[in-house]
Amino acid sequence: MNLTNRDYVAYIRKISQRFEGCGEYITALDAATGDGDHWTNINSGFLKLVEMSEELETLSVSDMFKKIGMTLMSVMGGSSGVLYGSAYLEAAKVTKGTDTITLPILKNILEAMLAAIMKRGNVQPGQKTMVDALCPAVEAFSAAIDRNLPEAEIIENMRKAAIKGAESTKDIPAVRGRAFYQANKGVGHLDPGAVTMSYQLDTLGEYILSAL
Repeated sequence: MNLTNRDYVAYIRKISQRFEGCGEYITALDAATGDGDHWTNINSGFLKLVEMSEELETLSVSDMFKKIGMTLMSVMGGSSGVLYGSAYLEAAKVTKGTDTITLPILKNILEAMLAAIMKRGNVQPGQKTMVDALCPAVEAFSAAIDRNLPEAEIIENMRKAAIKGAESTKDIPAVRGRAFYQANKGVGHLDPGAVTMSYQLDTLGEYILSAL
């Protein structure tokens, strides 16, 4: 696997299209436990990236991630913008001098993003956030690499873990945000941030598999 910056921008276009098509669903999820604006924020952020796609394609991998991070931080509202911005800025640091994204580099990127989100958001797995989709995906990815599994299997493991992780948030009580103040602490509802994170990992995996 060798993804170029153009490949990553192609993925950005795909996930933006997916976000555009799930507005009602994600907004309904968020309205049940939060402010109801998660989809609006994340959709606007990725639409902006699509508008910038030609510029992003001219940058190095590291500079592309830095530009994505700064853009999401400025365009997306709420905590999501800060968390996604921090994640991509950290990814920029671990890809300096990199021309293409290989599987080991993607592992470093995902681990850096996870660490940045957990630190900036002061959040741990099991707290009904996007981390509950990203963390199991990173763990599955790393474990599959350590076992020297075929590339396609590594990617599939990541996709499945992300989706399963997002689904697990239905049974997790919230420890922060508006859902925390509900009588049931959001139990019975999926976390919208975890769902949209799983969409990103699933779509990225789908794109990679199509390129293998």
